[in-house]
Amino acid sequence: MTDMPDPLQFIDVTVENTVATVTLCRPEVRNAIHDAMRAELIAVLDRIAEDDAVRAVVITGKGAAFCAGGDVSGMQARLQEPPGEIAFNGWRRQRKTHRSIAGLHQMGKPTIAAVNGAAVGLGCDMALCCDFIVASESAVFAMSFIQRGLVPDGGGLYFLPRRIGLSRAKELIFSGRRVKADEALRIGLADRLATDADLVTEAHAWAAELGRGSPVALALAKSILDRTFELAEEQVFALGREAQAMCYTSKAHRESVAAFLAKTDRREPRT
Repeated sequence: MTDMPDPLQFIDVTVENTVATVTLCRPEVRNAIHDAMRAELIAVLDRIAEDDAVRAVVITGKGAAFCAGGDVSGMQARLQEPPGEIAFNGWRRQRKTHRSIAGLHQMGKPTIAAVNGAAVGLGCDMALCCDFIVASESAVFAMSFIQRGLVPDGGGLYFLPRRIGLSRAKELIFSGRRVKADEALRIGLADRLATDADLVTEAHAWAAELGRGSPVALALAKSILDRTFELAEEQVFALGREAQAMCYTSKAHRESVAAFLAKTDRREPRT
């Protein structure tokens, strides 16, 4: 991948068979996210979004955890700031957090979170913002914000009810309890399970499968699907009409129609 920010200290990126694998790399703190890591993630996701050679994305964590959430040492430093500045500085930091989450959620390509261990707090939000979640046998999810006197700040208030329903989302957010992989699959928090050893391989294979379709059609369909709960029926129809008009002009549509007709022309005539 060209023009990637260099050097990357906290994010690793590899591209194989059209799938980009993004790995969070602070295993010594269970991949907890601090400001520098967040900045790298934003830059990486922006670059992937513009790279036509990448058709799908897998995000995972290095070591024994997916992501332990926000770095608590950063929280402590924030509380040492002058009282009159804490709220505004926090607001600016939140904008960067939301930009990193949006980079995944609004990616015009299929995204899969390969959750290889603990996905708690912001780490759970990051998994939820992806299109799909594959959990390893040792995966654990927790909306742990309540344990720090906080509310979910990485989109969990939006994503979690859409995945598992409002009452279940409230229970997990109010309690902050841990959800193991088998329960996550049962309640719809995860889409598939994999062994620890095969997790990334299986997520990569699924991502490659999902990314085989027309990039134009995938991006447009995803952008509409992600808004369907907030839109009226006619608005969805209108967006679909506009998207289809664009698809009519795409290279993928033209080539597929030509290939289908060529194959049809070679068939034996019916008697």
